[in-house]
Amino acid sequence: MYQGLVHAHSGIRWILLLFLVLSIVFALTKWIAKKPFWDDHKKLALYTFISAHTQLLLGLILYVISPKVIFSSVAMKDSVTRFFLVEHFVGMIIAIIAISMGYIRAKKQGPENSAKTIFVYFTVALLIILASIPWPAMPYGAKWF
Repeated sequence: MYQGLVHAHSGIRWILLLFLVLSIVFALTKWIAKKPFWDDHKKLALYTFISAHTQLLLGLILYVISPKVIFSSVAMKDSVTRFFLVEHFVGMIIAIIAISMGYIRAKKQGPENSAKTIFVYFTVALLIILASIPWPAMPYGAKWF
């Protein structure tokens, strides 16, 4: 079960990154062109929102059952266990909050101003996610899938 959750969490990461990048690119082009964003790309922003929350659910389950997460004061002295216990967890929570705030604010603003909102919030989230992913080249890195 654990390995299946790890693979699902790792695979959905790529889907989330794809949706985030596409949402950012479309929002930037609409913002620069001063065209309404919401009519054309409402579903893409929604899929980004949903995939982020799916990642959150899988991540929370893994956070509780993973052998990489050790709940003790000794864990803070080791960079690998500290990364999974604190850094990865907090970074991803902040990124998902940014995605949620951007999506909800853009939805309330309507099509005229939503492109800028999506662009700013989703770009911040993307940067935080890229900094918080355990890339394979890092000492605590995970596999690509």
